[in-house]
Amino acid sequence: MTNDDVLAEFRGAGALREGHFVLSSGLHSPVFLQKNLVFMDTTRCERLCKALAAKIIAQVGKVDVAISPAVGGIIPGYETARHLGVRSLYVERDGGEFKLRRGFTVEPGEKVVMVEDIVTTGLSSRECIAAIKAAGGEVVAAACIVDRSGGRADVGVPLIALATLDVPAYPADALPPELAAIPVQDPGSRRLKA
Repeated sequence: MTNDDVLAEFRGAGALREGHFVLSSGLHSPVFLQKNLVFMDTTRCERLCKALAAKIIAQVGKVDVAISPAVGGIIPGYETARHLGVRSLYVERDGGEFKLRRGFTVEPGEKVVMVEDIVTTGLSSRECIAAIKAAGGEVVAAACIVDRSGGRADVGVPLIALATLDVPAYPADALPPELAAIPVQDPGSRRLKA
C-alpha cells in the first residue's frame, strides 16, 4: 500500500481535513487526520492494518505481541495484531503515566511491536515504549498508520509507517500569518475536561 493509497482511504472516509487545528501534541497544523472516521469503517480499517502487519513482518519478522497506547491506538493495534496473529494489549494512563493494567502482562524478552495510529512528535509512542520496557517487553519496532512528521519523529526504536507525510506543525506562538488568520479547531481528545 502506497502513501497515495493510504491518503485515498482517509479522503474516502472524509477524514483528511484542512483548516487550522490544534493537534493532541498541542502543536497547530493546517491538516488534521480524523482517524476515527477511518477506523469506524471495518473494511477500510482492515485494509490499512493488514498492510501495516505485512510491512511489520517484512521489516522485523515475527513478533509475540502488539501493544498500543489508549485510546487512539487501541483499534489499529487490535486489527494489526489480528493480522500478525498475536495478542493485542494496550497501555493506559494511571497517575499520568502509561502502564499495563487490566491483567495485561508481557513475559520477559517477548518481542513487542508498539502500534500507534498517527505519529506527530513521537511523545505518546516514546511513553508507551517506556511502559512496555518497564513491564519486561523487548520493543523491536514501533508502527503507525501515518507518520506525519516526515520521518523526523524519534521514538527510540525503528518506526515502521504505512504512510509518511511531511505536514507542518507549529507552536502556538510561532504560527504563520495565513494559519493564524483561520479560526482554530481542537478536534482531539487530550484536552477535554472531565
